Amino acid sequence: MPPRPPSTEPRPVGPPSNLRLAARLGGFHHEVGFRIDPEASRRGLVTVTGRVERRHLNINGVVHGGVYATILDTAMGASVVSLLAEGETTATTSLYVEFLRAAREGALLSAQGEVLRRGRHIAFAEGNLYDGDGRRLSQARGTWYIWSPDEATPAPARPADAPRSKRRRA
Repeated sequence: MPPRPPSTEPRPVGPPSNLRLAARLGGFHHEVGFRIDPEASRRGLVTVTGRVERRHLNINGVVHGGVYATILDTAMGASVVSLLAEGETTATTSLYVEFLRAAREGALLSAQGEVLRRGRHIAFAEGNLYDGDGRRLSQARGTWYIWSPDEATPAPARPADAPRSKRRRA
């Protein structure tokens, strides 16, 4: 099989598989106040926790659905990352979230993501989000694409201010 030409699509960089290191590095979930809990995690299963703050609320005074999605995507994605081999990278390709109950300011949230199946290039994971009383607030499923180390590295992204090529119309 001939080698693939380099892709022009951006590709994530290799994440740390060590959950303690990943928890210290942060990321978007960290910026919004949630943390990976290495003590409650293991290979293939990751827990993310945090307390609801005013900034997490929507105009109805309950947690915005994007917060649920962020916590669940982080927990499930990190569970996939925990199974990656040296040189592999991954990114979410689909995420389906069901919102079962609302949470309010001050609530402790805990999401657990678990890999259901990991193939060569695709992983399937599920997640559940609970409040401090153990009530399930949300459930999710998703898929993650896995790049192997031998896949062609994509070309660097074009700077935002670089001129675009003009397409000819037929």
